[in-house]
Amino acid sequence: MDRDLLSHFPVVLAVAQRGGFASAAAALDMSPSAVSHAVKAVEERLRQPLFVRTTRSVALTEAGAGFIASIGPALATIQESVERVRSAKGRVAGVLRLNASRLALPLAITPAIVAMSGPYPDLTIEVTLDEGLVDIVAAGFDAGVRLGEMIAQDMVTVRLTGSFQAIMVAAPAYLATHGVPG
Repeated sequence: MDRDLLSHFPVVLAVAQRGGFASAAAALDMSPSAVSHAVKAVEERLRQPLFVRTTRSVALTEAGAGFIASIGPALATIQESVERVRSAKGRVAGVLRLNASRLALPLAITPAIVAMSGPYPDLTIEVTLDEGLVDIVAAGFDAGVRLGEMIAQDMVTVRLTGSFQAIMVAAPAYLATHGVPG
């Protein structure tokens, strides 16, 4: 597909919809000359006239009518897609794929999911529990949650919890049998 040609399609469509070069130029905020050049470029590349022009009117040829019938819906779909993306700016939605250690689930992940569920109802969070060091990007994850010492060197880190201490506990009978760990 010739990108230059594609950029002229909305101009051709405007001429067809408005029935003239001057009215299309006004609607597109272009000069009539620029509109004429865009239409001419498309016609030359297609090797087909799209419009029959007289000094008083502009009408589609049969090839032009078929062309407009094809590109009109396609350009409308593209414009709708652009508007949908623009309107989603700043909106949190979609799927967030996390890879986390089992220990991180109750300490950081579950509280975060609970906190995010109210303000972001359009967000779905998928959590995969994995104890190994995973290349989260290659594995298709958006983020990974690990203890501080288990983070690959090239990863960007953000603290999710405050500092905490772990303690070891054991029954006296266990210690009597196995001894105190060193």
